[in-house]
Amino acid sequence: MIQNKHVLLGVTGGIAAYKACALTSKLTQQGADVKVIMTENAAKFVSPLTFQALSRNPVHMDTFDEKDPAKIAHIDLADWADITLLAPATANIIGKLANGIADDMLSTVLLATQSSVYIAPAMNVHMYAHPAVVENMKQLDAWGYHFIEPGAGYLACGYVGKGRLEEPESIIAAVAQHQSGQTLLSGKKVLVSAGPTQEKVDPVRFFTNRSSGKMGFALAEAAANAGADVTLVTGPVSLEAENKRIERIDVVTAEDMYQTMHDHFGTSDIVIKAAAVADYRPKQIYDEKMKKQPDDWHVEMERTQDILMSLGERKEHQFLTGFAAETTNPVDYGISKLRKKHLDAIIINNIAAEGAGFGGDTNMVTYVNKSEEKEEMTLRSKQEIADEIVIKIARDMKDETT
Repeated sequence: MIQNKHVLLGVTGGIAAYKACALTSKLTQQGADVKVIMTENAAKFVSPLTFQALSRNPVHMDTFDEKDPAKIAHIDLADWADITLLAPATANIIGKLANGIADDMLSTVLLATQSSVYIAPAMNVHMYAHPAVVENMKQLDAWGYHFIEPGAGYLACGYVGKGRLEEPESIIAAVAQHQSGQTLLSGKKVLVSAGPTQEKVDPVRFFTNRSSGKMGFALAEAAANAGADVTLVTGPVSLEAENKRIERIDVVTAEDMYQTMHDHFGTSDIVIKAAAVADYRPKQIYDEKMKKQPDDWHVEMERTQDILMSLGERKEHQFLTGFAAETTNPVDYGISKLRKKHLDAIIINNIAAEGAGFGGDTNMVTYVNKSEEKEEMTLRSKQEIADEIVIKIARDMKDETT
């Protein structure tokens, strides 16, 4: 996935700039056409001539160094790139990019490019954990930039911790894996449900649950990044779907979600039901606010329709994936659900485990396919979990057709 690609490598002013030399060499050896943009401070660590010799292309540093009057250099470079890679990415360039600052050649090109941008940070462990840096990275992640996390170890400053630039081989592997994933679901229609539902009691009260919708939104993002056209059916959440391939439909109640999922099911190739839908709703809904009474108030509940079961009964060509969020014997219960509801795969998570509950940014799950093969996914960000789930679904779909 690197061969014959136009790779624009941005090198910023940190001691890890020396690793960018090896990165340039290895990218070139794998058949990439590499052009390097250096910041002024990067040139204090490594000579531009080094990158010119390794890439066999001129090195760019000055926004106003317009060698070809027929072209505007920073726009031409931005348009040329298939892949843009920042390695090392300092706290400074991350801050500039997150805040739309374009005051040199590299930051200007970064704002203009439409290519995929991969960011490999490298900095002191305390800088990497600083709230401003963390918030800047969160903003860039939300906008669709891709991070290659630094490794932990002995840093040039003498500290030991997270902040060391990932090795060139690992950076290339991460980019190649993501690039290959962008075509995994090309031409497929994916239907994802996310978030909680709300079941009304009276004009001011409703029953709901703690689902934030983060896992479902991450799955929609992962599917869209893999080339699919995604319909995201979501309960009430405070999240935004950024990818243009995602069509968002907002619903409130379990009945709303049931109807919407069935409306879109027939034309879908993959269905992922990640929403935490209410199993019960109040049997009686009051038009007026219920006043406080001296005695207890008993609310009679009735079952909602089982969305996943009903989709399993309708299933034809669709690859149907469910979720099982449990606290007791999660894997056993999840496999039972897989069989009972005619699923092709189920994602099981123990919500009592630290880092895996509702509302957080991380998760750990077990993926089980129709053959009941179990694959553990250790604690990591929900987006990373979602990316891996999409890869496994694409693999299992391919296995079913071969």
